[in-house]
Amino acid sequence: MKKKKLWTIIGVVVALLATGFYFVTNGKDDKVTYRFDKVDRGDIVVSISATGTLNADTTVLVGSQVSGRIAKLYADFNSVVKRGQLLAQLDPTFLQAAVDQAKAGVSRSRATLNQAERDFNRTKDLFDKNLVSQADMDAALTNLESGKAGLQQTEAAFEGADVNLRYATITSPISGVVISRAVDVGQTVAASLSAPTLFTIANDLRKMQVQASVDEADIGNVKVGQKVTFRVDSYPDNQFEGVVSQVRLSPVITQNVVNYTVIISVGNPDLKLMPGMTATVSVEVDKREDVLRIPVQAIRFTPPDKPKEVAVRDTTRMRAMGDRKPSDSSRAERRRRMGAGANRARVWLMENDELKSVPIIRGLMNTQYVEVVESPLKEGDQVIIGSIGGQTATASAAQNNPFQPRIQGGGGGGGGRRGF
Repeated sequence: MKKKKLWTIIGVVVALLATGFYFVTNGKDDKVTYRFDKVDRGDIVVSISATGTLNADTTVLVGSQVSGRIAKLYADFNSVVKRGQLLAQLDPTFLQAAVDQAKAGVSRSRATLNQAERDFNRTKDLFDKNLVSQADMDAALTNLESGKAGLQQTEAAFEGADVNLRYATITSPISGVVISRAVDVGQTVAASLSAPTLFTIANDLRKMQVQASVDEADIGNVKVGQKVTFRVDSYPDNQFEGVVSQVRLSPVITQNVVNYTVIISVGNPDLKLMPGMTATVSVEVDKREDVLRIPVQAIRFTPPDKPKEVAVRDTTRMRAMGDRKPSDSSRAERRRRMGAGANRARVWLMENDELKSVPIIRGLMNTQYVEVVESPLKEGDQVIIGSIGGQTATASAAQNNPFQPRIQGGGGGGGGRRGF
């Protein structure tokens, strides 16, 4: 029992010594390490990301307007075809029989019409000699008109049967490449309700398009003529280019998410791209060339806790600049360069071992850079983009003491890294 108490006392003493050592060694370190980056000139591009599917610029579904059994196929997958070229032949047996039947009907109607004409002529001669009544004359005329109508009806039926027979020969409506074949020889196609698709033909695979789905929050920035870059999984190291050719007004709503279809015209001279590929698209919605820029971390940086002797002061150059009243032309130029998204921000410099804040007016911004529209900064200046350290001994110990119980539901205190 005495040994157990002794070990307990030793454990408590060791814990107290460790805690005291931790406070002594960590509580006196007020050193702050800053990370810097240069102000430079370059391009700033703002883009919108989306996904889409590659398709041929013009795709035609070739179907059958009549029912029947596929007797012969003259095209297969990847076949290059010309307009009017034979693709498939349906069995014409029943269609030919319908044509023969309609033709016979025409002959019968023509014979009936001829008989009606002869009857009418005889009746007319007798009527002129007052040998038949007006009723007989009217009946003869009615039979003649009915015979003419019957002939027209049977001729129309013959024409329809002949057209159906011609439809049994499937030809290509455009020149292109067969990218899909949906039937085989011996298969029966039924066209009673809708025309079944037999082939899918792409007009020219050297001209393709991406049908990209763009979120409603971004669609307002997409305009016809904007440049587009995209990648496909088949060629991860290649970047392809295109141009926005159409922004479709029809919304596509999926699980209460509203998207719009954007058509992007793409050249495919080497035929690398294939229909159905998934494209990861980046639409360039705005760009500034050769502008003064700083890293985006610079405007997000906030100085950490620092010793009292470190002074923080604003630059007088910027204050003097704000006191001047610019001319009308300079104001117009400033509005043009700033754009709708420009506003005020603040960056930090290190001058004579002192932190100095510099207000700026920023313009275009993406995930990497911020355009500096107006500020005393110049190319080559070093701006602070982050820091490590800077906590007081009390704060550091309170946040990092391994012997202090943690409060559930909250994160550890800040101060480790800033400005990232």
